[in-house]
Amino acid sequence: MNRSHNEVAVVTGGSAGLGLALTTALLDKGWNVVTDARDADRLHTSLPDSDRVTTLAGDVRDGDHQDAIAAAVARHGRLDLLVHNASELGPMLPLAEVPESLFSSVLETNLLAPLALTQRLLPYLIASRGTLVGISSDAAVEHYPTWGTYAASKAALDHLVLTLGDENGIRAYAVDPGDMRTAMHQAAFPGEDISDRPLPESVVPHLLALLAGTQPTGRYRAADLAPMGATR
Repeated sequence: MNRSHNEVAVVTGGSAGLGLALTTALLDKGWNVVTDARDADRLHTSLPDSDRVTTLAGDVRDGDHQDAIAAAVARHGRLDLLVHNASELGPMLPLAEVPESLFSSVLETNLLAPLALTQRLLPYLIASRGTLVGISSDAAVEHYPTWGTYAASKAALDHLVLTLGDENGIRAYAVDPGDMRTAMHQAAFPGEDISDRPLPESVVPHLLALLAGTQPTGRYRAADLAPMGATR
């Protein structure tokens, strides 16, 4: 999957966790990457110094920030991969107790922002026959008490991404990365030792294999995909 033709990716939430691991891997393989995060200091210090990465600090829900991402893509003149990775966990409460404002906030980050950003970038994806990816969760298809807000947003994101793929003739994947040792996972399990969870970097070879392969549009578990370089 090494690139030599100036392929361009947008990965939201690139300052930590899976977003950082994927962005770093794509840069290593020759991609140009546009990425963002709300924490400007962490975003600018976490990524390698490279003229092939564009870092944009901001909130993915903000329309002006989405325009800035689209402008960065326009400067490249193409887009081959859009990964909706930025996510908000939201309140870990029974649905009967979730305030509407918090539920709406999660939907704005995990669903409405990906739709709005995809709408801005879709012409580039269609032109390059690119790939659209939504980072999902097993919570999108399983029912865990107190996970309902996050789960509903991820289930809806799955439908959004896969429908956009079918409507526009581009490959689209909803990918469940599995449990990872991330700040979000720790927030979901406060006080619990999560050191046994795999690092986000361990998921990246599975994602790269999916991107390099010919699997049809659909929902996939990263653990079910042979990592890049492996033989089945």
